[in-house]
Order: sequence, then C-alpha cells, then structure tokens
Amino acid sequence: MSADRIRARTVALLCVPVVFGGCEWFTNFTRQPKIDPWEVATMDSARLAKTPPRGNPQGSMPMFGGSMPEFVVSYQPLPLTVDSMSGLRNPTAVSAASIDNGHKYYAINCAVCHGDAGEGNGPATNYQFPKISLLTESALNRTDGYLYGMIRNGRGLMPTYNRIEHMDRWDVVNYVRGLQGRTGQAVAKGPVGTPGETGDKVPGPTLTAPTRPVPHWRETPTDGAARDTTTSGAGATAPPPGAQR
Repeated sequence: MSADRIRARTVALLCVPVVFGGCEWFTNFTRQPKIDPWEVATMDSARLAKTPPRGNPQGSMPMFGGSMPEFVVSYQPLPLTVDSMSGLRNPTAVSAASIDNGHKYYAINCAVCHGDAGEGNGPATNYQFPKISLLTESALNRTDGYLYGMIRNGRGLMPTYNRIEHMDRWDVVNYVRGLQGRTGQAVAKGPVGTPGETGDKVPGPTLTAPTRPVPHWRETPTDGAARDTTTSGAGATAPPPGAQR
C-alpha cells in the first residue's frame, strides 16, 4: 500500500470522531419530546404568548419543600445562599405541638454538636469539634429564615440537614427559639426517648411524597361493582361519584 493511501486512510479515521462526535444517536432514549416544568403545552406561536404556563397541581407539594424550592435558591452551602433566606417568614406559630416536634428532631440531629440546651457542648466536642453555641448574641440576632436556611443548606462546619422535611424544619426553628428563651415558655431538654425506642420518638412517614398507592378502579366480572384494587376485604371502598373506572 502506498504512503499516500496510508496517509489518506489515517486522516479519514481521525476525522470520524470529529464528524460524528456531535451526533446524539445513543441517548438511551432519555431525550424525548416532553413538556418540561412551567413550559406552555402548545406549538402554536400565536397561542404561546397568550397561554400561561402550567403550575403545580392544586394541593401538591414540591419534593424539596414549599418555602424555598430548589429552582429559586440552590442547595449550595454558601454564605450568600443561606443569607438570601433570611427574609423568609416562619409559617408555623409557636405551640406545644410545634415545640415537641422540634425537640424530637433537635435531639436526633442537632444536640450531638450544639448540646441538649444549645450551649455548644454536645458529645462531638469531646473529639476536637469546636463548640458552637446557639445562645450567643450572634445566634440570638439571626432571623427565623436564616436558621431555616442553615438547616436546609448547611454552612461552614455544619452539614445540610435537608433530610428534615420542610415543615419540620420550622418546628426545629421554634424549638431553638425556645432554648434561647424567646418563646415566653420553658422547653424540655435532652433526649426524647431511650436508645432503640420507636413510635412517636422517631420521625414519621414522609409528608412530601405519596405514602399509599394511587387507587385503581375496575369492574369485577361477578357483580359489576367497582372496587379499589389497592385494598381488599373490609378496606375496599367504592369510588367517588364521577370517578373513572
């Protein structure tokens, strides 16, 4: 084979990745025609300017919480990101139920560093972790929104605790305010249960995702009555009026 043919074949082979590198032939079918969130469901340019985008279904809850969804403020543990949530209004009034729930989550997630009373003397400080008190003048002057943002994102030495769900975070904020003496009432301190104890001493099921199957209705071949196939026996119920079977 001549040197010219070898060079031509080499150049052709080198051009293959360049020519076909921009082709998305193998996308595992992940890119398909679909309506993205807040996208107007029309291809008509005339209707596009007049049709409002679809919002979330009524009564739905964004999976990352409602006070500050991720598309508004990211989950990055950065100072300015947390500071941007300082103006959030606490939607949960101080009550015995809120304080009790906040106490539970505080004891599980926060007391290991901040201590049972918020004095910064939790067990983690026995292992060279710095003492971070919640009773300092700086902490007392923080807004509820800022405390919520710290729980949501984390910052500095504090990791994110967004595993605490949206509304439960506000209960933790209320409990911290109780430790700071800003609620006008004394709050319980210390563990809420014994090691291994469950029930109401641990977090319950998620409230930001379905906890039961969607009911499916079908006609039974015997009597024609519609039943919920996700339940059986005494738990079976009839569909609501107008429901599709």
